[in-house]
Amino acid sequence: FDPRHYLGTHYYGFPKTGPHRLRFLLESVKDLRETLKKKGSTLVVRKGKPEDVISGLITQLGSVSAVAFHEEVREI
Repeated sequence: FDPRHYLGTHYYGFPKTGPHRLRFLLESVKDLRETLKKKGSTLVVRKGKPEDVISGLITQLGSVSAVAFHEEVREI
């Protein structure tokens, strides 16, 4: 979870993630974790800036051969 997604936006200071969206995200992550667990896998969840957290995870895991990511589309 990137803390920057829970601050006000540069458009009138409205939150990027309000309470209803946050609840949906948390419930979705919980459901995904439970589904993966039933299949013998797991889900790693971290809070922080992705550019910091991901490099730490790669170091921690040690055997990462590829990283895929999604970048938020921003208006010009």
